[in-house]
Amino acid sequence: MTMRESLLAGAGQRDITPAVGCNLFGYRPDIVSESVNDALTVTAIALSQGGTAAMLISATLGAFQTELADEIRALAAAETRIPHVLLSATHTHSGPNTAGLQGWGGIAREYCDNILVPGILAAAKEAAASRRPALLGIGTAQSKVGINRRQHSLDGRIGLGQNPWGCFDPTMTVLRFAEPNGSAIANIIHYGAHCTGSGCNTEITRDWPGVMLDRLEAESGAPAMFLNGAFGDVGPRLSNGKTTGNLRYALELGGIAASDAVQAWRNAKNAKPANLSVITGELELPLKPRLPREEAQKLFDETSSNSINVHSQKRQYYRNVLAAWDSGLQEEAHLAFPQTLVSLGDVVFVPFPFELFSEISLRLREYSPFAHTLCMGITNGYEAYLPSQDQLCRGGYEVDMFRTSRTQPLADNTDDHIIRENLWMMEGLK
Repeated sequence: MTMRESLLAGAGQRDITPAVGCNLFGYRPDIVSESVNDALTVTAIALSQGGTAAMLISATLGAFQTELADEIRALAAAETRIPHVLLSATHTHSGPNTAGLQGWGGIAREYCDNILVPGILAAAKEAAASRRPALLGIGTAQSKVGINRRQHSLDGRIGLGQNPWGCFDPTMTVLRFAEPNGSAIANIIHYGAHCTGSGCNTEITRDWPGVMLDRLEAESGAPAMFLNGAFGDVGPRLSNGKTTGNLRYALELGGIAASDAVQAWRNAKNAKPANLSVITGELELPLKPRLPREEAQKLFDETSSNSINVHSQKRQYYRNVLAAWDSGLQEEAHLAFPQTLVSLGDVVFVPFPFELFSEISLRLREYSPFAHTLCMGITNGYEAYLPSQDQLCRGGYEVDMFRTSRTQPLADNTDDHIIRENLWMMEGLK
């Protein structure tokens, strides 16, 4: 591969903290914030080389509804004239609702209009305007911040906790952007684990990644972005043996994450030129037939009208299936959605609008032609969970979400399809 013009990189960051009193997204629609522990932020990194340009944006929020993500990405592209924008959320459960999921409450539209969208656009414009020649350093460290959270009970049930023999990805990767003279531009931390350490708290917080981001920014003197990876079945490894706790547990784990991130950053000191490439396409994922009408009616009648979170989603799912049968809606064979891959030298960013299971990321990395394959969870929208096939028979919360998030659920072997289709696009980049 021949080098083209110099890679340019710039960064921008803004405070997107809501007012105290907002509903916090993640567990129930009735949890209201009472204080701010640490400010929520959005960080943008703009990259360009010759006629190719892309932008990564990460907000310390729970998730972006797909329609809202499309809206924000289009605005950012128009404001910066950077056509390829990847918009990601870190998945804190202690921020305002930008996901709008059935059973978890509606989108905080006033917050989006007055704080979030202006903050994202300001960060994006700052990143685009501050681009300058950059070199890229890549470092990794092995981290035990995460642990598989699909805890097995003696009777075979799956709950949310810690599963010490379950799959998770221990690799923490840090990308270090610096000018040729060594001046720092920005850093990216990639790792996969739920940001649920604080539990059902009432403090607004970035959860454990906040401590990590602040520490790396102080160490490097440059903005730091966190991209959450394959965290669908990975929780924070809290010292209480659970996947949730309180703010004290989140801050405790954040200190461990900070140490690992700084170590990876120090391992990334050998900065080199890097080529930027972008490829776009459309992924097709197979769909299962919808439930028979009689079964959907029976299950709908068994659910409570006062349910919340996943129980409310199930009720809405059965309602949607009944409406599809009653209206004569034709079944579809595939779910198609646009995909954009961005490569930077030996690194490729692979966005997913899912909370994907860690095995999917590990398999994709094994087959990938890139040395560093960074899967980005809940990026460019939100389409619930994407389990690996081996976990579907066990059931549990994540599997329930997977099976009831669409009127026609995704096929059981969706993991195989999404790996193959992304690999095909990676070969196009290479």
